[in-house]
Amino acid sequence: MMQSRIKIYFGVPAVIFMAGILFSCVNDMDAIEKVTYDEGAPDEVTQNLKIIYTDSGYAQVRIKATLAETVKKPKHITRLKDGLRVDFFNDTGGVSSTLTAIYGEVNYNTGLMFVRDSVVLYNYEKEQYLETEELFYNQTDSTIFTKKYCVIKKKGKGITGRGMGITTKQTFDSYKITKPEGKLDN
Repeated sequence: MMQSRIKIYFGVPAVIFMAGILFSCVNDMDAIEKVTYDEGAPDEVTQNLKIIYTDSGYAQVRIKATLAETVKKPKHITRLKDGLRVDFFNDTGGVSSTLTAIYGEVNYNTGLMFVRDSVVLYNYEKEQYLETEELFYNQTDSTIFTKKYCVIKKKGKGITGRGMGITTKQTFDSYKITKPEGKLDN
């Protein structure tokens, strides 16, 4: 009889202890989200991104980036980091011009791409470069523009144009400098 009482005395606390362990292992998802949720964190992260935009089966624009981070709220934006390259194709399927930069953003709501840091736009046919701090590319009408200082260089000729602000098409075969300065050679 004494032995059965000892079993009850030791058994009841063991059962209560085990029940406590089982029922205390419930995760409160709201509490976890408060600890782990970062409002500024991207919704998607992609390394070595490559996107090709086509029209009627023909490549129009190819974007490559080392790192891409996409956020969908409050604005749907993809941030392109650590280097990017945008190739613009001509009607025959060849690359007519290339835009490179260290950082960029694609705003899907406005259709604008913004690039900055070591920005270079190069036209292969004319062998001319546009160098500036930042550029905007309007995907809707294929215009590229900036209000920042820019320099245009042509292979073998040195500087052929410079000034504040420029507007061109994605092919970069012709351009208009908003406020030109210095001697301009063509």
